[in-house]
Amino acid sequence: MSATSNTVRFALPGWPWQRLLKPAVFIMALSPFIYLLHALLTGQLGPNPIDTLTDQTGTLAIRMLLISLALTPLRWVVKNTWPIRVRRMLGLFAFFYAFLHVGIYFVLDQQLDLAVLWSDLSERPFIVAGTVAFVILVPLAMTSTNKMARRLGKRWLSLHRGVYLAGTAAVVHYVWLAKGDLVEPFIYLAILLLLFAYRFVRLAK
Repeated sequence: MSATSNTVRFALPGWPWQRLLKPAVFIMALSPFIYLLHALLTGQLGPNPIDTLTDQTGTLAIRMLLISLALTPLRWVVKNTWPIRVRRMLGLFAFFYAFLHVGIYFVLDQQLDLAVLWSDLSERPFIVAGTVAFVILVPLAMTSTNKMARRLGKRWLSLHRGVYLAGTAAVVHYVWLAKGDLVEPFIYLAILLLLFAYRFVRLAK
């Protein structure tokens, strides 16, 4: 079979690997949650499990968000639509882990104490940045269905472009939060800047 026919066959939506794409991505995105839940129930999260859960869910939220943002330029690079088929799913997983991150911080760490939460918002800029990221993600998750996309029309696309602002706020939150080892947060910052640069070049063309 020629290279051309192989390429065409690869692009067909019914090709078996594409049928398995969404289930495989779902399992991979959910597996960190299952691991954390198992580690919590078996006492493997160290001396301060709340801090560990807060850190891990926050990191997972940023990773899922950056991966979902990277899928659009990946579609342009591979000249195929398969990255778009899992973009919404990974965006929802980003919200899922962000929701866990915020919930663990507010319920388990701060014990629903609004005074302490307000004090943190007033004195810690990184919490403000994280709050901005989460607040932006909420309406994006609520309008992620096809029905909402049809109902909002062109406004849906404008609204969901806010994911770039959410990604920026999330990375800034992590950079400001980090102490000592700044390698990982600056890697995320570099990835975000590359995504912005690629999109800018694409739009300019």
